[in-house]
Amino acid sequence: METILIVDDEKNYLVILETLLAPEGYEIITEVNAINALQLIRETDLDLVITDMKMPAMNGIELLEESKKTNPELPVIIMTAYGTIEMAVEAMKKRAYDYITKPFRNEELKLTIKKALENYRLIKENRLLSEALSDRYKYGNIIGKSKPMLKIYDMINKVAQSKASVMITGPSGTGKELIAKAIHYNSPRKSRPFISINCGALTETLLESELFGHERGAFTGAIAMKKGRFELADEGTLFLDEVGDMPPSLQVKLLRVLQEMEFERVGGTKAIKVDVRILSASNRKLKEEIDRGIFREDLFYRLNVVQIGVPPLKDRIEDLPFLVAHFIEKFQPSKKKKIEIAPEVWKALYNYSWPGNIRELENTIERAVVMSSSEMITTEDLPEYFVEMVPLNLTLPKALEQLEEKLIRGALEYTNQVQAQAAEMLGISRHVMHYKMKKYGMLT
Repeated sequence: METILIVDDEKNYLVILETLLAPEGYEIITEVNAINALQLIRETDLDLVITDMKMPAMNGIELLEESKKTNPELPVIIMTAYGTIEMAVEAMKKRAYDYITKPFRNEELKLTIKKALENYRLIKENRLLSEALSDRYKYGNIIGKSKPMLKIYDMINKVAQSKASVMITGPSGTGKELIAKAIHYNSPRKSRPFISINCGALTETLLESELFGHERGAFTGAIAMKKGRFELADEGTLFLDEVGDMPPSLQVKLLRVLQEMEFERVGGTKAIKVDVRILSASNRKLKEEIDRGIFREDLFYRLNVVQIGVPPLKDRIEDLPFLVAHFIEKFQPSKKKKIEIAPEVWKALYNYSWPGNIRELENTIERAVVMSSSEMITTEDLPEYFVEMVPLNLTLPKALEQLEEKLIRGALEYTNQVQAQAAEMLGISRHVMHYKMKKYGMLT
């Protein structure tokens, strides 16, 4: 539902415009004071401002200028009963969307408003799409060619084209939100918003307000109307992270919204309809939470139409070289210099259990890049507990052989067994690659 702010010191015009536009499905906010209107522009999620030209304290041009400082893209239509060519030219120079004289024709005004709202929606969609493309959510930020990851890619391809709710499960730090974004940006909704919220990071009161929004004066501190995540995600995707942490009372309200796709803002009485696809994630075992009476079974089945399980890093350790290479490229200060990993560091990374999963690996590599004083990361650049994890029952030559074999197998899997590409990736010749494969029994 688009929200329009109408500003005019003549109350009669506010009544006329609200009566004209409310039946069109818009949410109308009216204000007789331009100073108060500016505060609303700064604090409220608006889609359009319609303002009179001549008002006490601040005129329409001044309100337009201040509005552009807050949100340069928000369209502003200026109306006046004292229209001149000079005024119209000045308004357009100040980047007003349009300039209309009173008395206006109803249908002409409606058409102008419709075009302004469509233009603003396209601007927001293009911005969202540009952000998505810059982050390469195809699969560029999801790294790995292990069997568990190939299975996940296949599931993303299948579910992306549907409207089905998807539950993404797995331990913390495994990249569940990246998978949610990959689903959204490969779906028909990719040009519409992807909105996320961490259900475990907010108190019950704040979480309800963030999900459903609130009306002005709904509670202490609610100085302006605020749209919730459901409303912001209309026609797009809403990602409910750590949904298992949601309080029971809000689970009931969420279930109703999922059934009806309709809700009221906190403190409001007007039903707001939305079209939102729901993706959710949890690191909890929700089946056990259901048995304990903590999570609603009916809500679980509403969210869990399709489930994608993300494995911990220790169960896809063959992806380690590719993840490390990705994070080194991300954090190295100069792209011209190639930072390498010392053999004993690889040994430490492979033998660590990675309780924090991909997130911990990313932090570890970032720290190592920062701490390294050369183009080679050594064990001195790792936290002490990593070095302590290296088993002492292996000689260095034997440990290096095990690492070498893992790297060769990983490179072959990544390149779909194309030996020439794997050799190039590892920085060795085809002859050496063939010799090593024969050594480790990879050739029949």
